[in-house]
Amino acid sequence: MRADARRNADALTDAAKAVFATDGVDVPAKVIADRAGVGVGTLYRHFPQRSDLVVAVFRNAVDACAAAADELVSAHAPDEALARWLQRFTEFIATKRGLAAALHSGDPAFGALPAYFTEQLGGALDGLLDTAAAAGTIRPDVDAEQLLLAVANLCHGAPTAEQSQLMVGLLVDGLRYRATA
Repeated sequence: MRADARRNADALTDAAKAVFATDGVDVPAKVIADRAGVGVGTLYRHFPQRSDLVVAVFRNAVDACAAAADELVSAHAPDEALARWLQRFTEFIATKRGLAAALHSGDPAFGALPAYFTEQLGGALDGLLDTAAAAGTIRPDVDAEQLLLAVANLCHGAPTAEQSQLMVGLLVDGLRYRATA
């Protein structure tokens, strides 16, 4: 892809991410294109279907959240890196509530996303859990997929983002209980 085309595609996914977070995924294409500083034709050239744009936004967000695991491990103690990543995942869940309805709509364009989510985020979390368990700072019997589900359920049950953060903090404290260190 040419550099200018890549910039346009990136601008469109960034704009869509922001607009989806505030107005939902059904916002008019012109709103997204205007925010990205491109024409509607450019939007449709890169993302012919609305679902293509939703998938791109979701994948970018998943990839960014997964990539944060390596950054956190290199900058913090293992259990602190895990705690910070789970808080980041909590923010991810909170900002993707509008996408969740689209992703679970039955549209076949979204069929591969749950596996992508689990593979990318589960893999990142597995690494964090393994590192913290090896350091003896969390209990060793935690499964990444179950923990992702637990955090997602805590986030969906909380009325505010702040309460989600608090509940996930309590969950992290529980992971530290019965640690070997």
